[in-house]
Amino acid sequence: MKNIITISREFGAGGGTIGKIVAEKLGFYYCDKDIIIRSAVESGNLSPEEIRYFDEKVPLEFGLGQSLFDFYNKTLDERLYNAQKEAIRKVAEKGNCVIVGRNSNIILKEFDRTLHVFVTGTEHFRIHRMMERMPGFTEEKMREKMHAVDRARSKYCKHYTDTEFGDADYYDLCLKSSTFGLEKCADIICEAAKN
Repeated sequence: MKNIITISREFGAGGGTIGKIVAEKLGFYYCDKDIIIRSAVESGNLSPEEIRYFDEKVPLEFGLGQSLFDFYNKTLDERLYNAQKEAIRKVAEKGNCVIVGRNSNIILKEFDRTLHVFVTGTEHFRIHRMMERMPGFTEEKMREKMHAVDRARSKYCKHYTDTEFGDADYYDLCLKSSTFGLEKCADIICEAAKN
């Protein structure tokens, strides 16, 4: 059985909700952005304000202006990424967990007993799902937010892992929540984890 499940997702596709359902069905620990960030804060290297500001943002300069010899003066976003990476590894070492986001599929690629999942959905499905969850957004504003979040995730993934966000080569299973629904996606993941 696979006892470490990572779920990457497009904005609005329901990956977090699916992850919670999977964790509940399998009796696994559920770990998402909030838990990972809390662990990064508890490491003592970063303040909550620093983390909130730099969370999933790629540095504008991509570190090009820094001296190669200035190892101990890493930019904050690199420290944040490394703190999150360490938190993800600690959770995975215990096993029986579902980890959502944060490039966990790449961070844990050498771990045994893993199942890496990507969840997508049609634009229409994702926009309307998020409009229900975030009343007050027009369809156009939600579309803009969705594209902005997906672009940021893609840049973040490329910058820190040199991989392509959503590319099937980096996942064991890709699911379209707009086709299967969230509950069925969770069932498929549970079945895949057991086999």
